[in-house]
This record gives sequence, structure tokens and C-alpha cells, in this order.
Amino acid sequence: MTDPLRTNRIYQGDSIEVMRSLPSASIDMIFADPPYNMMLGGELLRPDNSRVDGVDDEWDRFESQRAYAEFTRSWLREARRLLKDNGTIWVIGSYHNIYRVGAELQDLGFWTLNDVVWRKANPMPNFKGTRFTNAHETLLWCAKSAEARYTFNYEAMKSLNEGLQMRSDWTLPLCNGKERLKAEDGKKVHPTQKPESLLYRVILSSTHPGDIILDPFFGTGTTGAVAKLLGRQWIGLERDEAYIAAARQRIAQVEPIKDLRLLITPSKKSEPRIPFGTVVERGLLAPGSLLCDSQRRWTAKVRADGTLVATSSHGDHRGSIHQVGAAVQGAPACNGWTFWHIDRPGGAVPIDVLRQQVRAELEACAL
Repeated sequence: MTDPLRTNRIYQGDSIEVMRSLPSASIDMIFADPPYNMMLGGELLRPDNSRVDGVDDEWDRFESQRAYAEFTRSWLREARRLLKDNGTIWVIGSYHNIYRVGAELQDLGFWTLNDVVWRKANPMPNFKGTRFTNAHETLLWCAKSAEARYTFNYEAMKSLNEGLQMRSDWTLPLCNGKERLKAEDGKKVHPTQKPESLLYRVILSSTHPGDIILDPFFGTGTTGAVAKLLGRQWIGLERDEAYIAAARQRIAQVEPIKDLRLLITPSKKSEPRIPFGTVVERGLLAPGSLLCDSQRRWTAKVRADGTLVATSSHGDHRGSIHQVGAAVQGAPACNGWTFWHIDRPGGAVPIDVLRQQVRAELEACAL
């Protein structure tokens, strides 16, 4: 018997048991930060003999690797049941557990989309000097099948990365400073609190506003805080009362972004088509204006009807910005919006800036 799905709340209890009570195919994305099964042996000390606040909590202890494998298989099986067919799952881990998690994901039929390396900008040193410093963690991003039509906000990730394709290695700092939740005694509320910047990138990349995100190991609520900020719905599963109290207080203080226009990065395919002639008739380029390529090897003049004329070693050319761009190069095709440039005080810029200006004007008129 499953319960009705209620979002933007924390369910207290064992993660697997609570997951079993939720309805199938109800979740758009899962972010899971499960126990790593680190099996630390003894205290970890700094060179000055001060104690390192490591992960030695009861929730990270398992009797054996077999017990951890059974635990991993159980919660991943429920995760698969809860995900919609086009949903995805992110699981983060370290060398202690991520290979076990990856094998279980594949055995259950998930399709790996990426393994993302979170390179920590400020990792904890290896104080004993017996190994390399553990400076990264791995996130596995998976769809339910190879045919799934999953969400990937490519343009948003490209914009976040200053116009370059977002890579699968992310350099982000550990959670520290004001973001790190502390108890009254000054100690960390949770030993493995993840930075909001990490969840920001995960959620923005693979969900839409209004989507439902489940975090089965909620801790102090980083997933919920970022989901609320970005206009997504969230569900957290957690059994520790102290973590729940900290998460509730933290999430209550988050002010969500209410203007949906600020949350959506349109894909190039969804943007309105702007003919080059529109740029000319709106007066952004006058007939007779001279265009050139970025290296000033070829030039073309703008005609009143929005076509170009040019001469090159291949002959005389007339046609669209794309046709003439291809013709002067002797190429099979050309994106005229990025090939042709206009002179500006700071240097030549692609004529695409004029197209974007027209789109911005149309958007303003629609408001």
C-alpha cells in the first residue's frame, strides 16, 4: 500500500521503508548521497595531534561488503520503481563505494549517462602521508534505459560555463564558511554536508521548474534548499531527528526564485526564428553595409531584401547569409550568423548579436 505523494516535506524513517511507501513512477529526479561505508580504523590525527572530524557515525557502518551490497541493491531497486520513465538518478560516492554502486546500477538496468568528477578545490590533506590526497568524489548520472528521453539543460550548463560546453570534471570547493551548519558547541551538524554549488549544478542541469526531486539520504537538506531556490519540488527522507531539525530550519530561510523567466534557459531550437531580412528592415543594418568574416578574408554587402552580394576566387555570389558564406569559402554549408561580422568600436562582432537584439525586443513586447 503506497501513500499519496506529498512534496516539499521531510519523511522521517528508514529510507528504504519510506521509499516502499511512495507511489511508482512519481519522481523526476533522484539525488542520492548514501553512506560511503568508509570503514575507518581508529582516530585520524593531524600532525599537531588534534583529532580530525571524520565520518565515524553509526549510519556509515555495515557488517561487511556483502551487507553494504545488499543495502545498495535494495534502495536502488526502489529508486528505479519510483522514477518516471524519463527520470534520472544521480549518486555520489568516493572510492570506498562508488564502484559497488556503479555495478548495482548496471545490474538493475540503469543506463549511465556520465560519471562526473567533483574535484575539490580545497581537499583535506592525507595527514599520515601514506596515500595520495583524496581530492575528488564521483557522481554517476543515469537514466532508466538507453532509450529514455531524459532532461538535459545543455544551454543552461553552457551559459553557466561562460559559453563553453560543460565538462564532466567540476572544480568546486568543499562546504565551509557560513554555509557549513554548526551546532551550539561549534561542531559540524553533519560530517558530509555537500556544497550548495554542487547541487545547484546537478538540479539545474537535469530538471525543469516544478519537477519533483527525491533525496533518500537527506541529511541537513542541501538538496531541498537548492530545489526550493530553483523552483523545484522536493522530498527528503531522513531518520536522524537532529539532521531533520537543521534541514527544516535551513530550508525555511530559503527565498525561492519566483519569476520563471529567470529559471529557464531556452534551447536554441525553441527560440523564435529571425530571418536576416528582419534585421535589415528594423534598421539594425542598412542596405550597403559591409560584412566580413572574423579574419577579414572575405567581405559581402547587404542588399535591401536581406540577401548578400560578394565576390571571391570562386566567382560572384548572391543569396542568403548562409549561402554566400558557404560560397566564398567553397564550403558545403555555413552558419552565416556566426560567420559574418560587423565592425563595432571594440572590434568586429558576429551579426548574431543583432538577431539576439531582435529576439530581446520581441520578448519585451510579449510581457
